[in-house]
Amino acid sequence: MDALQLLQQRNSASKLVEPAPSENEMADVFAAAARAPDHARLRPWRFRVIEGDARARLGELYADAAKRRNPALGEADLQRFRRQPLRAPMILVVSALVQAHPKVPKIEQLLSAGCAAHASLLALEALGYAAIWRTGDHAFDPQVMAGLGMRENEEVIGFLYVGSRDGAVKPLPELAPDEFVEKWTGL
Repeated sequence: MDALQLLQQRNSASKLVEPAPSENEMADVFAAAARAPDHARLRPWRFRVIEGDARARLGELYADAAKRRNPALGEADLQRFRRQPLRAPMILVVSALVQAHPKVPKIEQLLSAGCAAHASLLALEALGYAAIWRTGDHAFDPQVMAGLGMRENEEVIGFLYVGSRDGAVKPLPELAPDEFVEKWTGL
């Protein structure tokens, strides 16, 4: 697959199964992520790899945080939260470690980490794997962030669920550039 074709055809996969990428393949993924735009070379992106039994522990963290957010949740809802991390053989928690810098505002650092996450999705696809980027309440929950060992100045960018695609690639509608591009000619 050439680079332009990869960029034009990558899409999310909600059904993921084994195998997940190997450590060597993930080294290539992280090398691609490290090429994200990075003003002042702050390298704000961070990745936490969650596999195997750690996924069940993440599910418990999700359930505990959800119960704290909404004490009225029943056992069926809590079980749903516990199962969420089991939907893929690997989860990459992508975060931004935001640093004070006179020339690089917080938004640039968050966007840089987002670009690193996107580069990871592209690299995974290029290697023959699939992924889906998820957020939701867990991404903004202080209890989840603390449970993941995040620092005070760190924010979740997304949870990338990673594995092998189960089923066909879902068709995505083609977007015409005139739907989102306009030419600015000055004042």
